[in-house]
Amino acid sequence: MTQIQIGTSDVYTTRLGLGTNKVGGTSRAGVDQEQSGREVVRTALDSGIQLLDTAYMYGQGRSEAVIGEVLKDYDRSQVVIATKAAHDPKHDMQPNNDPAFLTQSVDDALTRLQTDYIDIFYIHFPDATTPKAEAVGALAKLKQAGKIRAIGVSNFSLAQIKEANVNGDIDVVEDHYSLIHRAPEGEEMAYLKAHHISFVPYFPLASGLLTGKYGAADRARFARFVEGAQFDAALQGVAVLRDVAAAHGASVTQTALAWYLAAPGVDVMIPGARNAEQVCGIVGTLDVQLTDAEFQAIDQAFKQF
Repeated sequence: MTQIQIGTSDVYTTRLGLGTNKVGGTSRAGVDQEQSGREVVRTALDSGIQLLDTAYMYGQGRSEAVIGEVLKDYDRSQVVIATKAAHDPKHDMQPNNDPAFLTQSVDDALTRLQTDYIDIFYIHFPDATTPKAEAVGALAKLKQAGKIRAIGVSNFSLAQIKEANVNGDIDVVEDHYSLIHRAPEGEEMAYLKAHHISFVPYFPLASGLLTGKYGAADRARFARFVEGAQFDAALQGVAVLRDVAAAHGASVTQTALAWYLAAPGVDVMIPGARNAEQVCGIVGTLDVQLTDAEFQAIDQAFKQF
Protein backbone atom coordinates (compact mmCIF):
# COMPACT_ATOMS: atom_id res chain seq x y z
CA MET A 1 0.00 0.00 0.00
CA THR A 2 1.19 3.53 -0.72
CA GLN A 3 1.86 5.81 2.22
CA ILE A 4 0.99 9.41 2.96
CA GLN A 5 2.48 11.95 5.35
CA ILE A 6 0.26 13.16 8.18
CA GLY A 7 0.41 16.94 8.06
CA THR A 8 3.99 18.08 8.41
CA SER A 9 4.77 15.48 11.08
CA ASP A 10 7.14 12.56 10.70
CA VAL A 11 4.21 10.14 10.68
CA TYR A 12 3.65 8.24 7.43
CA THR A 13 0.86 5.70 7.01
CA THR A 14 -1.11 3.71 4.50
CA ARG A 15 -4.07 5.63 3.08
CA LEU A 16 -6.41 2.81 4.03
CA GLY A 17 -6.68 2.39 7.78
CA LEU A 18 -9.07 0.68 10.18
CA GLY A 19 -11.63 2.31 12.45
CA THR A 20 -11.85 0.28 15.67
CA ASN A 21 -15.03 1.54 17.31
CA LYS A 22 -16.33 -2.06 17.09
CA VAL A 23 -13.25 -3.46 18.81
CA GLY A 24 -13.71 -4.10 22.52
CA GLY A 25 -16.82 -3.48 24.55
CA THR A 26 -20.20 -5.09 23.98
CA SER A 27 -22.44 -4.95 20.93
CA ARG A 28 -26.06 -3.85 21.04
CA ALA A 29 -26.99 -7.52 21.03
CA GLY A 30 -24.92 -8.06 24.18
CA VAL A 31 -22.12 -9.90 22.37
CA ASP A 32 -18.60 -9.58 23.78
CA GLN A 33 -16.56 -7.99 20.97
CA GLU A 34 -13.09 -8.43 22.41
CA GLN A 35 -12.22 -11.75 20.74
CA SER A 36 -13.68 -10.73 17.39
CA GLY A 37 -11.89 -7.40 17.84
CA ARG A 38 -8.54 -9.12 18.19
CA GLU A 39 -9.19 -11.02 14.97
CA VAL A 40 -10.20 -7.81 13.20
CA VAL A 41 -7.01 -6.01 14.25
CA ARG A 42 -4.77 -8.96 13.37
CA THR A 43 -6.39 -9.39 9.97
CA ALA A 44 -5.96 -5.69 9.21
CA LEU A 45 -2.29 -5.67 10.15
CA ASP A 46 -1.62 -8.93 8.33
CA SER A 47 -3.27 -7.42 5.21
CA GLY A 48 -0.93 -4.44 5.10
CA ILE A 49 -3.10 -1.86 6.87
CA GLN A 50 -0.94 0.25 9.20
CA LEU A 51 -3.23 2.84 10.77
CA LEU A 52 -5.49 1.76 13.63
CA ASP A 53 -7.90 4.52 14.67
CA THR A 54 -9.26 4.18 18.18
CA ALA A 55 -10.47 6.34 21.10
CA TYR A 56 -11.10 6.22 24.82
CA MET A 57 -14.84 6.29 24.11
CA TYR A 58 -14.64 3.05 22.14
CA GLY A 59 -15.56 0.83 25.07
CA GLN A 60 -14.17 3.40 27.52
CA GLY A 61 -10.64 2.25 26.94
CA ARG A 62 -11.30 -1.38 26.00
CA SER A 63 -10.61 -0.83 22.29
CA GLU A 64 -7.22 0.65 23.17
CA ALA A 65 -6.51 -2.23 25.55
CA VAL A 66 -7.36 -4.88 22.95
CA ILE A 67 -5.13 -3.17 20.41
CA GLY A 68 -2.35 -3.04 22.99
CA GLU A 69 -2.63 -6.80 23.54
CA VAL A 70 -2.46 -7.56 19.82
CA LEU A 71 0.47 -5.19 19.24
CA LYS A 72 2.71 -7.41 21.37
CA ASP A 73 2.95 -9.76 18.39
CA TYR A 74 3.85 -7.08 15.84
CA ASP A 75 6.67 -4.68 15.05
CA ARG A 76 5.48 -1.50 16.78
CA SER A 77 7.41 0.68 14.34
CA GLN A 78 5.25 -0.64 11.48
CA VAL A 79 1.94 0.22 13.15
CA VAL A 80 0.44 3.71 13.30
CA ILE A 81 -1.85 4.23 16.28
CA ALA A 82 -4.31 7.10 16.36
CA THR A 83 -6.37 7.59 19.47
CA LYS A 84 -8.61 10.30 20.89
CA ALA A 85 -9.80 11.68 24.20
CA ALA A 86 -11.98 14.46 25.58
CA HIS A 87 -14.85 12.73 27.41
CA ASP A 88 -14.31 13.15 31.14
CA PRO A 89 -15.55 10.15 33.18
CA LYS A 90 -15.49 12.29 36.32
CA HIS A 91 -18.00 14.73 34.80
CA ASP A 92 -20.65 12.58 33.09
CA MET A 93 -18.48 12.11 30.00
CA GLN A 94 -18.70 15.78 29.09
CA PRO A 95 -15.91 17.03 26.79
CA ASN A 96 -12.88 18.36 28.64
CA ASN A 97 -10.01 20.08 26.81
CA ASP A 98 -8.17 21.26 29.90
CA PRO A 99 -4.41 20.78 29.41
CA ALA A 100 -4.07 18.75 32.61
CA PHE A 101 -6.90 16.44 31.55
CA LEU A 102 -5.46 15.95 28.06
CA THR A 103 -1.99 15.27 29.48
CA GLN A 104 -3.39 12.63 31.82
CA SER A 105 -5.48 11.17 28.99
CA VAL A 106 -2.36 10.63 26.90
CA ASP A 107 -0.60 8.90 29.78
CA ASP A 108 -3.64 6.69 30.40
CA ALA A 109 -3.87 5.79 26.71
CA LEU A 110 -0.17 4.89 26.63
CA THR A 111 -0.77 2.48 29.51
CA ARG A 112 -3.77 0.83 27.88
CA LEU A 113 -2.01 0.56 24.52
CA GLN A 114 1.12 -0.80 26.21
CA THR A 115 3.35 1.49 24.18
CA ASP A 116 5.64 4.43 24.91
CA TYR A 117 4.35 6.69 22.15
CA ILE A 118 1.14 7.43 20.25
CA ASP A 119 1.51 8.28 16.58
CA ILE A 120 -1.55 10.54 16.33
CA PHE A 121 -3.48 11.96 19.27
CA TYR A 122 -6.74 13.82 18.68
CA ILE A 123 -8.80 16.03 20.92
CA HIS A 124 -12.00 14.06 20.31
CA PHE A 125 -14.52 16.88 20.87
CA PRO A 126 -14.18 20.55 21.78
CA ASP A 127 -15.41 21.71 25.16
CA ALA A 128 -17.19 25.00 25.77
CA THR A 129 -14.57 26.84 27.81
CA THR A 130 -10.94 25.88 27.16
CA PRO A 131 -9.07 28.13 24.69
CA LYS A 132 -8.27 25.79 21.81
CA ALA A 133 -4.71 27.05 21.34
CA GLU A 134 -4.10 26.33 25.04
CA ALA A 135 -5.42 22.77 24.65
CA VAL A 136 -3.28 22.12 21.58
CA GLY A 137 -0.33 23.74 23.32
CA ALA A 138 -0.47 20.97 25.93
CA LEU A 139 -0.29 18.39 23.15
CA ALA A 140 2.62 20.26 21.56
CA LYS A 141 4.56 19.78 24.80
CA LEU A 142 3.74 16.07 24.75
CA LYS A 143 4.94 15.93 21.15
CA GLN A 144 8.22 17.55 22.16
CA ALA A 145 8.51 14.97 24.95
CA GLY A 146 8.09 12.14 22.44
CA LYS A 147 4.81 10.84 23.84
CA ILE A 148 2.88 11.70 20.68
CA ARG A 149 4.12 12.22 17.13
CA ALA A 150 1.26 14.14 15.48
CA ILE A 151 -1.52 16.38 16.81
CA GLY A 152 -5.13 16.17 15.68
CA VAL A 153 -8.54 17.59 16.45
CA SER A 154 -11.90 16.02 15.75
CA ASN A 155 -15.42 17.46 15.53
CA PHE A 156 -14.07 21.02 15.66
CA SER A 157 -15.78 23.77 13.68
CA LEU A 158 -13.63 25.65 11.19
CA ALA A 159 -13.39 28.58 13.60
CA GLN A 160 -12.21 26.23 16.34
CA ILE A 161 -9.69 24.60 14.00
CA LYS A 162 -8.26 28.02 13.19
CA GLU A 163 -8.07 28.92 16.87
CA ALA A 164 -6.41 25.59 17.68
CA ASN A 165 -3.90 26.03 14.87
CA VAL A 166 -2.79 29.55 15.72
CA ASN A 167 0.77 28.29 16.23
CA GLY A 168 0.68 25.85 13.30
CA ASP A 169 0.63 22.77 15.54
CA ILE A 170 -2.29 20.87 13.97
CA ASP A 171 -1.26 17.97 11.74
CA VAL A 172 -4.61 16.32 11.05
CA VAL A 173 -8.36 16.86 11.34
CA GLU A 174 -10.91 14.07 11.64
CA ASP A 175 -14.45 15.10 10.78
CA HIS A 176 -17.82 13.84 9.57
CA TYR A 177 -17.69 13.56 5.79
CA SER A 178 -19.35 11.33 3.24
CA LEU A 179 -21.08 11.40 -0.14
CA ILE A 180 -24.23 12.47 1.71
CA HIS A 181 -22.50 14.88 4.10
CA ARG A 182 -20.19 17.05 2.03
CA ALA A 183 -20.03 20.25 4.07
CA PRO A 184 -16.24 20.00 4.68
CA GLU A 185 -15.59 20.28 0.93
CA GLY A 186 -15.88 24.06 1.09
CA GLU A 187 -13.95 26.38 3.37
CA GLU A 188 -12.77 23.65 5.73
CA MET A 189 -10.89 21.59 3.14
CA ALA A 190 -9.50 24.75 1.56
CA TYR A 191 -8.10 25.85 4.93
CA LEU A 192 -6.64 22.41 5.64
CA LYS A 193 -4.93 22.26 2.25
CA ALA A 194 -3.49 25.77 2.64
CA HIS A 195 -2.04 24.86 6.03
CA HIS A 196 -0.78 21.37 5.13
CA ILE A 197 -3.21 19.65 7.49
CA SER A 198 -4.35 16.13 6.63
CA PHE A 199 -8.03 15.21 6.56
CA VAL A 200 -9.55 11.93 7.76
CA PRO A 201 -13.32 11.45 7.38
CA TYR A 202 -15.51 9.40 9.69
CA PHE A 203 -18.96 7.96 8.89
CA PRO A 204 -17.86 7.55 5.22
CA LEU A 205 -20.48 4.85 4.68
CA ALA A 206 -23.21 6.64 6.68
CA SER A 207 -23.58 3.65 9.01
CA GLY A 208 -24.35 1.38 6.08
CA LEU A 209 -26.56 3.53 3.88
CA LEU A 210 -23.82 3.75 1.23
CA THR A 211 -23.10 0.01 1.22
CA GLY A 212 -26.04 -0.89 -1.00
CA LYS A 213 -27.53 -3.21 1.62
CA TYR A 214 -30.57 -1.09 2.38
CA GLY A 215 -33.60 0.13 0.49
CA ALA A 216 -36.79 2.17 0.74
CA ALA A 217 -38.10 0.20 3.71
CA ASP A 218 -35.13 1.31 5.81
CA ARG A 219 -35.89 5.04 5.78
CA ALA A 220 -36.29 5.37 9.56
CA ARG A 221 -32.98 3.63 10.19
CA PHE A 222 -31.02 6.49 8.61
CA ALA A 223 -32.99 9.49 9.84
CA ARG A 224 -29.91 10.99 11.49
CA PHE A 225 -28.15 11.19 8.13
CA VAL A 226 -30.91 12.06 5.66
CA GLU A 227 -34.51 13.17 5.94
CA GLY A 228 -37.48 13.19 3.59
CA ALA A 229 -36.57 13.46 -0.08
CA GLN A 230 -32.88 13.29 0.81
CA PHE A 231 -33.27 9.60 1.55
CA ASP A 232 -34.70 8.92 -1.90
CA ALA A 233 -31.89 10.94 -3.47
CA ALA A 234 -29.34 8.94 -1.49
CA LEU A 235 -30.79 5.67 -2.80
CA GLN A 236 -30.61 7.03 -6.34
CA GLY A 237 -26.95 7.79 -5.73
CA VAL A 238 -26.38 4.30 -4.37
CA ALA A 239 -27.85 2.95 -7.62
CA VAL A 240 -25.05 4.75 -9.49
CA LEU A 241 -22.50 3.28 -7.10
CA ARG A 242 -23.97 -0.15 -7.77
CA ASP A 243 -23.61 0.28 -11.54
CA VAL A 244 -19.98 1.34 -11.23
CA ALA A 245 -19.31 -1.49 -8.79
CA ALA A 246 -20.69 -4.02 -11.27
CA ALA A 247 -18.31 -2.75 -13.94
CA HIS A 248 -15.38 -3.52 -11.64
CA GLY A 249 -16.68 -6.74 -10.15
CA ALA A 250 -16.55 -4.97 -6.82
CA SER A 251 -18.94 -4.35 -3.94
CA VAL A 252 -20.82 -1.09 -3.46
CA THR A 253 -18.83 -0.53 -0.26
CA GLN A 254 -15.51 -0.93 -2.05
CA THR A 255 -16.64 1.44 -4.80
CA ALA A 256 -17.70 4.12 -2.34
CA LEU A 257 -14.39 3.84 -0.49
CA ALA A 258 -12.51 3.97 -3.79
CA TRP A 259 -14.28 7.26 -4.56
CA TYR A 260 -13.01 8.77 -1.31
CA LEU A 261 -9.46 7.59 -1.98
CA ALA A 262 -9.64 9.37 -5.33
CA ALA A 263 -11.28 12.51 -3.91
CA PRO A 264 -9.21 15.66 -3.50
CA GLY A 265 -8.92 16.62 0.14
CA VAL A 266 -9.23 13.11 1.59
CA ASP A 267 -5.94 11.73 2.88
CA VAL A 268 -6.74 8.59 4.86
CA MET A 269 -9.82 6.37 5.10
CA ILE A 270 -10.69 4.54 8.34
CA PRO A 271 -13.73 2.33 7.66
CA GLY A 272 -14.74 0.09 10.54
CA ALA A 273 -15.21 -3.67 10.53
CA ARG A 274 -17.06 -6.09 12.80
CA ASN A 275 -15.24 -9.21 11.66
CA ALA A 276 -12.22 -10.42 9.71
CA GLU A 277 -14.27 -11.00 6.57
CA GLN A 278 -15.27 -7.33 6.47
CA VAL A 279 -11.61 -6.34 6.83
CA CYS A 280 -10.75 -8.40 3.75
CA GLY A 281 -13.56 -6.66 1.89
CA ILE A 282 -12.18 -3.27 2.88
CA VAL A 283 -8.69 -4.19 1.68
CA GLY A 284 -10.23 -5.18 -1.66
CA THR A 285 -10.99 -1.50 -2.18
CA LEU A 286 -7.41 -1.06 -3.35
CA ASP A 287 -8.21 -3.17 -6.42
CA VAL A 288 -10.89 -0.70 -7.55
CA GLN A 289 -9.39 2.01 -9.74
CA LEU A 290 -12.11 4.40 -10.86
CA THR A 291 -11.86 6.13 -14.22
CA ASP A 292 -12.29 9.90 -14.29
CA ALA A 293 -15.73 9.40 -15.84
CA GLU A 294 -16.78 7.00 -13.08
CA PHE A 295 -15.50 9.34 -10.38
CA GLN A 296 -17.47 12.23 -11.89
CA ALA A 297 -20.61 10.10 -12.29
CA ILE A 298 -20.57 9.24 -8.60
CA ASP A 299 -19.74 12.83 -7.67
CA GLN A 300 -22.68 14.17 -9.65
CA ALA A 301 -25.06 11.52 -8.29
CA PHE A 302 -24.53 12.92 -4.79
CA LYS A 303 -23.89 16.56 -5.73
CA GLN A 304 -27.00 17.90 -3.98
CA PHE A 305 -25.59 16.83 -0.64
